[in-house]
Amino acid sequence: MRIVIQRVKKASVTIDGEISGAIEHGLLALIGFCESDSASLLSPMADKMINLRIFTDDDDKMNLSLLDVGGELLAVSQFTLYADCRKGRRPSFNLAKNPTEAEALYDEFVALCSQKLGKKVATGSFGADMKVELLNDGPVTIVLDSDEIVK
Repeated sequence: MRIVIQRVKKASVTIDGEISGAIEHGLLALIGFCESDSASLLSPMADKMINLRIFTDDDDKMNLSLLDVGGELLAVSQFTLYADCRKGRRPSFNLAKNPTEAEALYDEFVALCSQKLGKKVATGSFGADMKVELLNDGPVTIVLDSDEIVK
């Protein structure tokens, strides 16, 4: 499981001209699953993401988490996080989990994050052609990979 998180002032997802999900101050999370991923990864990855101290405190130090600042979360599915670009010029997506299983994991992850945050998580729509807009704060962009976090 890979999550690219971006600390944002605001972010939104638009599908067919309609805003599907939008947040103000918080995190935009792009989430991808590979074939070997299972539900056992979801809770530790959610905990890492929402407790990661990447928001600044009064001394301008990255010392506060999404929970600490009461921030919002926009979760967007993105299978392209598992693009294999080693050969040729066209990425292969053979490492990405099949869509049916990935969607179930994504839905469970979003529900888990909502529970842990105590608020609704904004989302795109799994498998849709989405337009993502954001105002990155910092900029702060961090990659979380379950192979490194959950051992």
